[in-house]
Amino acid sequence: MALMTAFLALGLVAGCSSEAGDVSCGTSQCTVTLNRGVDADVSVLGVTVKLVSVSNGTVTVEVGGNQVQIPVSDGEGTSAGNLNIRVSEVTDEKVTLVVTQQN
Repeated sequence: MALMTAFLALGLVAGCSSEAGDVSCGTSQCTVTLNRGVDADVSVLGVTVKLVSVSNGTVTVEVGGNQVQIPVSDGEGTSAGNLNIRVSEVTDEKVTLVVTQQN
């Protein structure tokens, strides 16, 4: 939470986008959209998140160099370091994740 507070204090709670995807952060979470079919990675809360694959109801992402598998139907998400990541949406064009910082 301290990191999120620091982002707020610096006015960095906003968004950015690129060919790989985009990140939009609010006060308590970030929405990360990773485009499929490209080398999709973005920086969120100081960590690089990269889309590795989508297969059989599971999204695999690389978070800070470690691969994490996130079930699409799991509303709880998966822990990756000090982050919780859950899948919000999967389409043919993109994968949308919700990222929150764990205390």
